[in-house]
Amino acid sequence: MKMKNIAAVAMAGCMAASLAACGGSASSAASSAASTEAATSEAAEATGTSANGFTVQLGPNPETLDPALNSAIDGANTIITTFEPLLLIDENNEVVPGQADLPEVSEDGLTWTFTMKDGLKWSDGSDLTAKDFEYSFKRLACPDTAAPYAETVVGMIDGYEDAIGNPGADGNTTTDPDWDALNVHASEDGKTLTVQLAYPCSYFDKLCAFAAMSPVQQATVEANGDAWCTGPDTFVCNGPYMISDWIPSERIVLSKNPNYKGGWDSSKIVSDTITLLLLEDSSAAYAAYNSGEAQLIKDVPTDEIPSLTKAEDGGDFYVDTILGTYYISLNDQKEPFTDAKVRKALSLAIDRDYVANTIMQGTYEPAYNFVGPGIVDENGMFYDNANGGERYISDDYDANLEEAKQLMAEAGYPNGEGFPTIEYSANDAGYHIPVAEYVQQAWGELGITVNINKVEWASFLPMRRAGDYDVSRNGWVMDYNDPSNMLELFTTNNGNNDGKYANPEFDAAIDASKVADKSVHFQKLHEAEDILMKDAAAIPVAYYTDFWLQSPSLKGTWHSPYGYWYLQYGYIEE
Repeated sequence: MKMKNIAAVAMAGCMAASLAACGGSASSAASSAASTEAATSEAAEATGTSANGFTVQLGPNPETLDPALNSAIDGANTIITTFEPLLLIDENNEVVPGQADLPEVSEDGLTWTFTMKDGLKWSDGSDLTAKDFEYSFKRLACPDTAAPYAETVVGMIDGYEDAIGNPGADGNTTTDPDWDALNVHASEDGKTLTVQLAYPCSYFDKLCAFAAMSPVQQATVEANGDAWCTGPDTFVCNGPYMISDWIPSERIVLSKNPNYKGGWDSSKIVSDTITLLLLEDSSAAYAAYNSGEAQLIKDVPTDEIPSLTKAEDGGDFYVDTILGTYYISLNDQKEPFTDAKVRKALSLAIDRDYVANTIMQGTYEPAYNFVGPGIVDENGMFYDNANGGERYISDDYDANLEEAKQLMAEAGYPNGEGFPTIEYSANDAGYHIPVAEYVQQAWGELGITVNINKVEWASFLPMRRAGDYDVSRNGWVMDYNDPSNMLELFTTNNGNNDGKYANPEFDAAIDASKVADKSVHFQKLHEAEDILMKDAAAIPVAYYTDFWLQSPSLKGTWHSPYGYWYLQYGYIEE
């Protein structure tokens, strides 16, 4: 049964969103745009910067701008403009030098040596050396940091288990954590950084270009604690731009970093300022764009989409595929979601084609596997080679629904009898609430009562990370093109395992994938996805795209398949 009334809800004022999108208030679009424009002008005067710049809206208030703690795209879009890792990903999605030259790698693939560029500086003018990267890598591994990406980005480095205290099967430490045990060492002169891996990792160069691997200044972090990255006065960075003004819920103003030296071409960094509008209301963002205040907005009201002209047809509306999956997390540690039959029933009861093509207006693609298209393995596309070439979930919705009802009966809940009322949590942005309302009706077909919990963005990620929910919308956009980046989310101790899924067999498959032999690597990752989908550990719904409005006057920027906007070369063409 398809719920046509849900489409009307989707068309009525929700904004386009991917992983990092956020809901907003019901403020007046016109007054919000006018006040933001005035504030931007005041910021330019207050900071002494030129009005020569441009303005974009890429999301709301970031949860954090600490590279080690950020796990959302909105924060990452600011971090990649204000920080620079050892390496960079260029416009062609190739790894290029950043703060260091391309590394020398030993024949066995275990020793990676990075030579730093000469004359590197922090934004405060102090010297930046390999020792700053040694500190930052070890800080990622330190359990006290609680970095959600720790295992993903430094887990392959020798000494990581000792650094985190050698957790046992229950996740509890068996030794005292010693973050200095991570086998990363800067030379005495700070010119080289040597990283010793525990096993070969062919994509370690891509990790070294990832935002989480950006350096942070030890003295600033230790002097200011968590507050170091919450205001311009203490926000010491090393990227092409630095923060010169920041008013939460209004704007962040970035100014050219006069001490920048790195992988980006400084001759192309021409705009004095980049203003980031921190708007949570898509209507306000749209008003800012139409007034000419903003030259790019990520959050487009979806009811406007039918009237927009795509860029390939000469318009200013862009749609671009990104490598990511919109999915639903079930709290796998909470009954009744501890039962795989229940989880699978909930998954099968969703009509993915209807969600993607009606609720999401065809801007997303229905997801029948967890790892989506565009992600490679040794024989082509991982998606094409998964599950013997067959989709894990059939596109025959009617048959799926019948199977879902049977599974519910087998689990002891025929027609939903005895099943508790459950809560679906989502932030009020983009398609999240319309999808929640569809799920509410779809699971009603199984006799389940679902209440919707709208959560403000500032509280949503911490709530989900803590497992303080029944069911929650979720999503993941790839950080590098290897399926491990999607699948490792579900290992027992992964900091991004929001559903708290735990299966030793799955963990073993992921562990076995950590080898130099690419054939074995991808074989084990396919086995891991087999286990994940059999367990219905999460419910894939749709594959992401990004869509946005961009003025023809804004030149020099680009959008990557990982959902990032690169702004450092941006300028306004008069």
